[in-house]
Amino acid sequence: MIRLSIPVRQALAKLTLPVLIAAAFGLMLLGKADTILAERARMALADALAPLYGVLAEPLAKTRGAIDDAKQMLTIYEDNARLRAENERLRRWQSVALALDAENSTLKSNLSWLPDPTPNYVTARVVADAGGVYARAVLLSVGPNHNISKGQIALDDRGLVGRVTELGARSARVLLLTDINSRIPVVLESSRARAILAGTNGAKPRLMFWPEGVQPAEGERVVTSAEANAFPAGLPVGVVHYTPSNVAEVEPLARLDRLEVVRLFDYGLRGILPPEASIPKAPADKTPVERKK
Repeated sequence: MIRLSIPVRQALAKLTLPVLIAAAFGLMLLGKADTILAERARMALADALAPLYGVLAEPLAKTRGAIDDAKQMLTIYEDNARLRAENERLRRWQSVALALDAENSTLKSNLSWLPDPTPNYVTARVVADAGGVYARAVLLSVGPNHNISKGQIALDDRGLVGRVTELGARSARVLLLTDINSRIPVVLESSRARAILAGTNGAKPRLMFWPEGVQPAEGERVVTSAEANAFPAGLPVGVVHYTPSNVAEVEPLARLDRLEVVRLFDYGLRGILPPEASIPKAPADKTPVERKK
């Protein structure tokens, strides 16, 4: 073992911070100079780490589930009372929904309504919350022969999650709707007014640029708009909520804080898309993940 003198150790200690700062600036300049190279390097690292993240994600999910079960046991009586009340409300609404469904079917038949084609989708597991260049993004493990492309829409079982922005050979990164780089055209469901949903890097994105003379109502549902051919119309996003400072935010329906499985839908949209990486698409019949048509 080499023993260094005290002056040499002190000199090395003083040089450590400047060297790290210089290396960080060098990497930032390299990323700005060649964005395609930086993206490929990020996704190559993500491809290498995706299997490890996948192995760690399952025990972490089980641990989180056990903690949630323990918390629910403490409130089981209150939950039962709440569920009974909700069941009563659902029974009352069931007859209304059946009548409206029958009326809707009759009107569509009279109008010769042509339904939208059913989009294909791929189901993938969230293996990490690594944002990369984004503050709010998730990494998906999609297998080596996926048929995913940039711009595809990500949803969970409740609503909109975001869209695919980066692709690797075995992984994909989804930009969440809460990221500060996210801009989504939306419609207020009751007033049918159009607006823009802007991410803030917080838990709730902000509602902006709605028409003059229209005021979003507290609790009003927000859905996607087909403006600019970027999103399909009618995807559930969230509900309007005002902050104490009277700022209109949207509480997402999707559980963005505990995403485990998401579905990536191909609506065939070619609107506002990030630059495509030169990664060839694999044949659709070789993908190991769940697919539905």
